[in-house]
Amino acid sequence: MYKKTQLISNTCLENVYSHYSCKKRIVLSFYKYFIILDPKKLCYLIKLNLEKKNILGRIYISEEGINALISIPFFEFSYIKHFFKCIHIKTKKMYMNASFENKKETFFDLRVKVKKQIISSQINNFYFNNKKRGIYLNAYLINKYILYKSCVLVDMRNSYEYEIGHFFNSITVPAQTFREQLKKIPKYLHQYKEKKVILYCTGGIRCEKATALLRNHGFSQVYHIYGGILCYLTQVKKYNLRNYFQGKVFVFDARLAKKVTNKIFSKCISCNQFTDRVHINCFNNFCHRLFIQCKVCSIKFDSCCSEKCQKKLFL
Repeated sequence: MYKKTQLISNTCLENVYSHYSCKKRIVLSFYKYFIILDPKKLCYLIKLNLEKKNILGRIYISEEGINALISIPFFEFSYIKHFFKCIHIKTKKMYMNASFENKKETFFDLRVKVKKQIISSQINNFYFNNKKRGIYLNAYLINKYILYKSCVLVDMRNSYEYEIGHFFNSITVPAQTFREQLKKIPKYLHQYKEKKVILYCTGGIRCEKATALLRNHGFSQVYHIYGGILCYLTQVKKYNLRNYFQGKVFVFDARLAKKVTNKIFSKCISCNQFTDRVHINCFNNFCHRLFIQCKVCSIKFDSCCSEKCQKKLFL
């Protein structure tokens, strides 16, 4: 009888890297759009300064800027923050979102890569100019505008991110990739062209390009949340404001999700019942679909998204 096995379990991976880790770490995310003349040179500089500091995560560099999500030992936080603030004059006032994570590792290695774009858009006849982005809004103004009929709040994250948590009274542009969303939004939001259009995403990077694209298509009242959902949550906590984001925030590391409230939006793909479980990939590697499944159905279908994929495991 076929027995499914996982080559390296998550527990094993955590044990392998445990001797590199410390008990207290900080997850730091940041981005900055600015012209980088020599991305390879900056990539080398970052690797040289970070490789011996027990930094884990992802850092992407391109001619249009830098985008990073990294896990840092608590005692290295000041050094790393200062280092990135000083790599260029444009990063001196760069916003950084930091959160403490003591439960488990968020990453198991460090990858610093040069890419064509720090966030892929690839829209024909659209040249991204960061000076033409939308207007930033803080948590106070979001809480004010979210109740206005003259405003529409638009989620610029992928469908699998939206399904586990989102802002009250927000709409989504159904898509599995950001590139797909960018192609859709001018036409999709045309009915709201006379309203205040407010976009949001996890950390703000996607909205920089999305708001610029909308302005390029003649939208005059375009806004977005400064620092995205993560900054909003920091501000509502700091200033004791009402929180309008419900459910979980999808995060692109080993945690997959970060709980904000107890509200459950997600449903099991197999039985359509509400479940608080995080996303998994279909165990059939020829499918590898990302989905949510309750514990009962996960056992029943061998962690596959369908009976069809489950049957292929035994062929």
